[in-house]
Amino acid sequence: MTPLCTLQLVFGQSKAAEKVEFHFEDVTIPVSIKELADWSKGIDTNDAFGKTNERNNSELSVWLNMLGFQSRSALANFLNAPLVRDKSMFHQLLRSWAGRKLLDKVSDSISLDDDKTGTKFFNSLESLLEQQEEVSTLELLNYLPAEVIHFDLNKWFLIVSSWRDELRQQQQLLSDLKRLTIQSGITADNKIVFTELKESINEVFLLDVEHREQPLKLEIWNPLSRKITRRSWIVFMPGLGGDPHHFRWLARSLSHQGWPVVIINHPGSDSEALNLLLDGREPVPGGAEVFTYRLSDLNAVLKAKNNGALNIPGKNVILMGHSLGALTSFLASGANPQDGLSERCEKALEDLSITNLSRLLQCQLVEVPLPEQKKIENLEAIVGINSFGGLLWPYDFNVQTKTPVLLTGGTYDLITPLLSEQLGVLTSLQPNKFSRVLIIEGASHFSPIRVKGQTDQSKGQDIFQLSDTLIGSNPLSVQSLLAHEIIRFLDNLESGNQVNIISNKINSDLRYYILDQSTAEQLIGN
Repeated sequence: MTPLCTLQLVFGQSKAAEKVEFHFEDVTIPVSIKELADWSKGIDTNDAFGKTNERNNSELSVWLNMLGFQSRSALANFLNAPLVRDKSMFHQLLRSWAGRKLLDKVSDSISLDDDKTGTKFFNSLESLLEQQEEVSTLELLNYLPAEVIHFDLNKWFLIVSSWRDELRQQQQLLSDLKRLTIQSGITADNKIVFTELKESINEVFLLDVEHREQPLKLEIWNPLSRKITRRSWIVFMPGLGGDPHHFRWLARSLSHQGWPVVIINHPGSDSEALNLLLDGREPVPGGAEVFTYRLSDLNAVLKAKNNGALNIPGKNVILMGHSLGALTSFLASGANPQDGLSERCEKALEDLSITNLSRLLQCQLVEVPLPEQKKIENLEAIVGINSFGGLLWPYDFNVQTKTPVLLTGGTYDLITPLLSEQLGVLTSLQPNKFSRVLIIEGASHFSPIRVKGQTDQSKGQDIFQLSDTLIGSNPLSVQSLLAHEIIRFLDNLESGNQVNIISNKINSDLRYYILDQSTAEQLIGN
């Protein structure tokens, strides 16, 4: 049986923590918090007369070595590393169903006094974040209002281990992708010069819907020129907390190539809802109702097009979305979760990764009775940007018969990881010679989001004030590449041609890959 290892911080009645007690079964190692912090900085401990106490310093070193901190720098990194780097993401999750699952997971390893719910811990962390942008382990330990903090290191190491495993899988995937280049012999192509489209024509359309009190706001992008006539029109759905303006770059590019585009603004799970959360006025935009409302929004738009209320050209429809918007596309096509989701989620949440948040969203569907979806007439294709669904469809699932699918993802995306989500979903689809996955090196889950003032060197002015590690490299280049390859996929589809399988292709400053289902299966099998 694995021994229980807890960390106890003992507080006085009216002052901050002074002492740490590390507990290994029946062994207790007491350490002063000040001594702990000083030692990590390279400051020797002193006795009551101000002289260096080599015995105390030696004992502390031995104890810390037992805990796995073989050097001062290792302990300093642990104590001073930010627990929370991005305030926006923390607030997005804290009060949601997903946040409660995370809270349950963390509260298994950290508890204050007799509070084993994790509520006091998270309330304290939230309060500290109101005062500063980042919070380190040491800052949190000195702030927590408790006499005793229990820290089960065994359980905490399991959480960290799960995260490290995901990182290793991503690194291994990148290595496997590079090996594909040697096997295929495909060399880098000439660079494509991307041009920014300045002119645009779009209008806001208010659609009355039965399921909402207020009209549904749509952005409609009609083609500027009638020289290109397309047989399809496109419905685009942003992800959780996303807005139409985040994806105008893509709508503009598609409309310039002849496709009419309708972008849906989903009230209750858009950036306005996220702003209300951060202001403390509303709960997190999420929960079971998000799925049903988003599906109802999409169904209302499709109905309005069919009955003429939306006067836009195009016979066939292409469903397109980012993250949760992509998942909505699959659900709308009638792809219900496979049997056994509850058991799969129970196992997934036991080994919960601290980054793969898509698992939490998927597992909400255990508690959601989804409305029965009617067959979408003339569904041409589904395009999913940073899509997910690996828990919902681990084996085989059908979107509408013979519907081609293009999935896109990045090697920096740990929220919807490539291996389990985009590649996993592609291989579980029914075989289709047109279906493809686009993989962009250095792109993250947030790379496709365009915000005001954004450049390749700046994250811009938006509620999504995320660090470079979450945005990924060169977001504008990623967006240009996405637009180019989505247009090429749709062009080929309309003419009945397959997009070539490409390995190790370089355009602008990005390296990318386009794979079919059989090649994706090889990568997953490696």
